[in-house]
Amino acid sequence: MSTFVVVGGDAAGMSAASKAKRDNPDLDVVVFERGKWVSYGACGLPYYIKGEIQSLEDLVSVTPEQFREERDIDLRTGHDVVNIDPNTRTVTARGDDGEVIQEYDHLLVATGAAAVTPPIDGRDRTGVYTLGSMSDGKDLREYVSRARSDGNLQQPDRGPSCQLLESCNGPIGIVGGGYIGIEMAEALAANDFEVHLFQRGDRVLKQFSTATSETVLDHLNDQDVAVYLNTEVQELDGSDAVEAVVTTDDRVPVEMVLVGTGVRPRTELAEGAGIELGDTGAIATDRYRATNLPDVYAAGDCAEAEHVVTGEPVYIPLALTANRHGRAIGQTVAGTPTEGGDVAGTAAVKAFSVEAARTGVLNHEAREAGFDPMTETIDAKSRAGYYPEGGTVRVTLTVDRPSGRVLGGSLVSEYGEGAVHRSHALVGAVTEGITVDELSNYDFAYAPPFNTTWDPVLTAAKVLSGKR
Repeated sequence: MSTFVVVGGDAAGMSAASKAKRDNPDLDVVVFERGKWVSYGACGLPYYIKGEIQSLEDLVSVTPEQFREERDIDLRTGHDVVNIDPNTRTVTARGDDGEVIQEYDHLLVATGAAAVTPPIDGRDRTGVYTLGSMSDGKDLREYVSRARSDGNLQQPDRGPSCQLLESCNGPIGIVGGGYIGIEMAEALAANDFEVHLFQRGDRVLKQFSTATSETVLDHLNDQDVAVYLNTEVQELDGSDAVEAVVTTDDRVPVEMVLVGTGVRPRTELAEGAGIELGDTGAIATDRYRATNLPDVYAAGDCAEAEHVVTGEPVYIPLALTANRHGRAIGQTVAGTPTEGGDVAGTAAVKAFSVEAARTGVLNHEAREAGFDPMTETIDAKSRAGYYPEGGTVRVTLTVDRPSGRVLGGSLVSEYGEGAVHRSHALVGAVTEGITVDELSNYDFAYAPPFNTTWDPVLTAAKVLSGKR
């Protein structure tokens, strides 16, 4: 019997294990997961911390018991794989029951990503959190719950750092203005915390267009989130616990800090086995997600993928990519070689009452990739002007000037007014490599409660087409 071993039990790992076992029931599938959680939606953690999702278990798609009993997968939680030996085709794992050596015929490395903690003095103090795991989410939810149990979240004279977090209800510092920082600003402000967000760059959500970033920033200000741009955090000051965020210009008192400055691929295990990394620092793979070692694959937040626009390897750790590539590897291992597919870098974020999405490559990214980009931003109504509801959609569209090829876009609107769903049309345009003239002729659905006759995406395409 052939054995498929998976290292890592989240999106890529469990998708691969499930698909391989489904397609080839005779395959022996063994999964090692260092923690106790598998197949969970980490993207939902900010909303669990906020209180919109009541139970941490609600984020779990399939329980360990279901994988073992219903899908016949040998899932071993609490087992940390410490070595891969490609010569003997074995992995070594350590758990509560001691050391285990497992042979493999096929191996998937799906070790995910770890939260980046920048080299800031005081980052190890009590009251400094990251959000990279279910355990992190649990700790932050407990922090919010302690504060709410105190009743008045704005009361003065709280004492340094909540008396080492016995009770907490003071101002919060967030380091980083990306996805996690923005989503956690909403989650904490919704629980009546005073939120201070520190961003070292000149705008939040730097992966989006400047117009989108400015719209989100204005909305954060409207929600009384204090945003510090072009601000380098030098120290998280305090005694045993954090008491202030110290920047080059200021000292802001806080009682908790969330560091949300991105993630890095977990590659130490792969490197130790001789698996090659790409220029991005993540594991290099071919189109079937195979590494340089025979019968060894990599997928998810530890691995590279190819970009649909540039054709170059990129590191864009997102949930759909992990699931899609894991499923493809499962099919390959089961006997049907399947490509994992390219990525467009499509992503979305909610910031209080605003939603934003992006895909492809935008102006500065396109120029770095060798294109001659031209970019236009337009504002358009989300629904028919006479309809009693609706808002504004701001669309930033980037095309290649010589060819007219659609390269990417960034959209922002009031929550529920369609920026995210409209971005899907741009995903299709970017993936298929169509021109802006062809995009302007897309046949969008129209009805007054949903759209204008000329959808905002079509309007942006018309404007750019006319300027070429």
